[in-house]
Amino acid sequence: MTRVVITGIGVIAPSGIGADQHWKSILAGELNVRRISAFDPTPYTTTIAGQVDGFDVTDQVDPRLVVQTDRWTWMSLAATQLALDDARYNPADHSPYATSVALAAGSGGNEFGQREMTGLYSKGPRAVGAYQSIAWFYAASTGQSSIRHGTKGPASVLVTEGAGGLDSLGHARRVVRRGTTAVIGGGTEAPLSPYALTCYGSSGRLTTSDDPRAGYKPFDKQANGYAPGEGGAVLLVEDLRTAVKRGSPQIYGEIAGYAATHDAYDPNAPAPDATHMARAMNLAIADAGLTAEDIDLVIADGAGVAELDALEASALRRVFGDRIGSVPVTAPQGFVGRLNAGGSALSVATALLAIREGVAPAVGNLDQPNPAYGLDLVRVPRELDLDVVLINARGFGGFNSSMVLRKVTAADLEDVAEEAIS
Repeated sequence: MTRVVITGIGVIAPSGIGADQHWKSILAGELNVRRISAFDPTPYTTTIAGQVDGFDVTDQVDPRLVVQTDRWTWMSLAATQLALDDARYNPADHSPYATSVALAAGSGGNEFGQREMTGLYSKGPRAVGAYQSIAWFYAASTGQSSIRHGTKGPASVLVTEGAGGLDSLGHARRVVRRGTTAVIGGGTEAPLSPYALTCYGSSGRLTTSDDPRAGYKPFDKQANGYAPGEGGAVLLVEDLRTAVKRGSPQIYGEIAGYAATHDAYDPNAPAPDATHMARAMNLAIADAGLTAEDIDLVIADGAGVAELDALEASALRRVFGDRIGSVPVTAPQGFVGRLNAGGSALSVATALLAIREGVAPAVGNLDQPNPAYGLDLVRVPRELDLDVVLINARGFGGFNSSMVLRKVTAADLEDVAEEAIS
């Protein structure tokens, strides 16, 4: 079976621009959730969010393209370039069919769409530009990235709300195994517009706290909902043999296992048990050819909603049994907000950096761990030998996804190099 690895990481997130800035911020425990500044959030039930500072689109995207696209696509284009630069991979150096794009999306071009709809209702149909038809579309980032880099491999968009980042990378692994040697995967979001905030607020899962410290608190006794956020991560996924042969500067880790399930219970409410979330974890671990005993760290979905946190803790207890109290569990997304599809992609980037550095980052904004969960929650960064990391993500409506990342050792690389020579 083709081994599939990640060789490039591009991060555009509230924690920083670039993987190194993100990692330093997460390790330092910086809370990057604050009052929304793009517009006056006073009339809304949620007024805080994770926002990306220092992102200058003119440094990242051709001005001619800026006017045609939304902020979430700008972030995807920028993160894609960071990932390609990190991997030293230029799609133009390869056959156009050797590279694919498979990004996730949750809500599309919110800011662009709101601006155009405002023009429609205030000035009439002539105020709506031609680009409205493509800028809001959930496949816009996939399409624009493919066009920008001239890729002609299979292009896809995965739409499973917060689980989308994992699902896009799981799909990327499938595409590589079918013969496309490199896939641009992951995703970003930009849901901080009045209309988008209204839509998200209707779920009843957003925090109503005006104080960031009292807001999004995964697995905390005071959990009261999550703060939304913008940004995410894009990663370059490759066939291990091809990556070694072309001399990739680093291989962060292998996508060893992946699985997705669905509650099939209710479009708005989670299933009252954790059966299918636990099933996703067990299937992903089995897909990696491992057992629960092999997992060194869990990066949880960490919804910050008491009901959802309790369900995830229940699922983890089902998977790990008596070992649950000794398996480190973290949810660094409490530091940046819940970034929808971009959040689970960012969790993968965080997991890969944790494997590289041998450090498990802390749960974001955790003050009073809920003892009822029985979890070994990481309170401060913890040095660990991280060979295998399990990542969970859930999407509104019943989506559950899990991914197992495994360290690629020097012996693995030697075996691949010898195989290439023979």
